[in-house]
Amino acid sequence: MVSTTTGEGSAAFRTFGGLREHRGGRRLGQNHAMQQICDDLAAEHAALDAVVADLTEDQWRTPTPAEGWDVADTIVHILQADLAAHLAVVDPDAFEASKQAMLDGRRSLQDAFGTRGRRQGAEVLEWWRESRTKMLEAFRPLGPKERIPWFGPSMSALSFATARLMETWAHGQDIATTLGAKIEATDRLRHVCHIGVTTRGWSYANRGLHAPEEPVRVELRSPSGELWVWGPEDAAARITGSALDFCLVATQRRLAEDSDLACEGEVASDWLNRAQAFAGPPTSTDRARAGLS
Repeated sequence: MVSTTTGEGSAAFRTFGGLREHRGGRRLGQNHAMQQICDDLAAEHAALDAVVADLTEDQWRTPTPAEGWDVADTIVHILQADLAAHLAVVDPDAFEASKQAMLDGRRSLQDAFGTRGRRQGAEVLEWWRESRTKMLEAFRPLGPKERIPWFGPSMSALSFATARLMETWAHGQDIATTLGAKIEATDRLRHVCHIGVTTRGWSYANRGLHAPEEPVRVELRSPSGELWVWGPEDAAARITGSALDFCLVATQRRLAEDSDLACEGEVASDWLNRAQAFAGPPTSTDRARAGLS
């Protein structure tokens, strides 16, 4: 089966046509798109939870390949974003005030969202479970196009939840690699692939560059065997391979040269070597070389 995706409202997440929303964007009928991404995000949480649920305190303090972070630090990082996301939905003004205080240097991220200080692993786990539950409860009533403030530009609710899935999955790979565990690849990776494709321009812009105008066709084999495609069929530049490896490269957990991805055309390979699906300044390939794969 071939599935073609071209944008946020495309087949990857299904169109919003037919959804009845009242003024302000909230749903009156069932909102399939938001319920599906929230279900997938909850499943991603559960997959990572299964890896860390029974860790000893020593295992929680195992350093990951991300310099300065152990397993507990990584979960705290995830839950910090979950807490911030919850606040951005339920009290946008309070979120903006906290964000401005951080930008002004008056408060740190830890102070702004109450995450200062180290805790025992079991406490971190319970804290993460509470924070992600609250975040999902805030996400589910939203219409997919509702805008949510964030540290960069505001995002649609659908994109916002998708980004939370991407970050949970990516940091989950860090933790699983550290512990010698494995998080089974599923078709939830479609969400990560979609972000990887749609952030092509960002991968150049955050380096002060302009993305080439030439389109790139992306053809990826899903864990279930489905073919996912983005971009025009007649594009000369192409990237083909497994969805898993594309996600690992786009989130900088694997070098393109160490993946199963094949590129046709310099435009495709140039993008793949710059791919960065997450926000923030450009990062080096050191993390991938350190073994986050």
